[in-house]
Amino acid sequence: MPEVTITIGGREFTVACQEGEEPFLQAAASLLDNEATALAAQIGRLPEPRMLLMSGLMLADKAAGIEDQLRAMEERVAAAEAAADEARAELEEMRNTPPPKPERIEVPVVPDSVMDSMAEIAARAESLADSIAEKARADA
Repeated sequence: MPEVTITIGGREFTVACQEGEEPFLQAAASLLDNEATALAAQIGRLPEPRMLLMSGLMLADKAAGIEDQLRAMEERVAAAEAAADEARAELEEMRNTPPPKPERIEVPVVPDSVMDSMAEIAARAESLADSIAEKARADA
């Protein structure tokens, strides 16, 4: 079992760990050392047990805060996933809904013979209007 020397709050400790866990132990010791160093800067020199206790409590407080944030994020993810599932269900329902039946729209078509008759009537009306205009000019 390997032994690792770690420094916490300016004090060295030799700690045994499982083979391959040395980097994890050193990372954890670094976190604890940061807290112990902050304590020593604020309070001054503390007895070793008190320094370790206070540093551990500060880390535990940070961990609890992170766990609260993690829970909140998990709730947000769950809500987002539920909304996405609902949207997928709505989309699937829309895809499975048959298309609406086409509407029949009738557009009136004027037969050519009626168009010809209307054109002839319009021509006669214009001719009459011209005749009236000429008589009005002649009388004036």
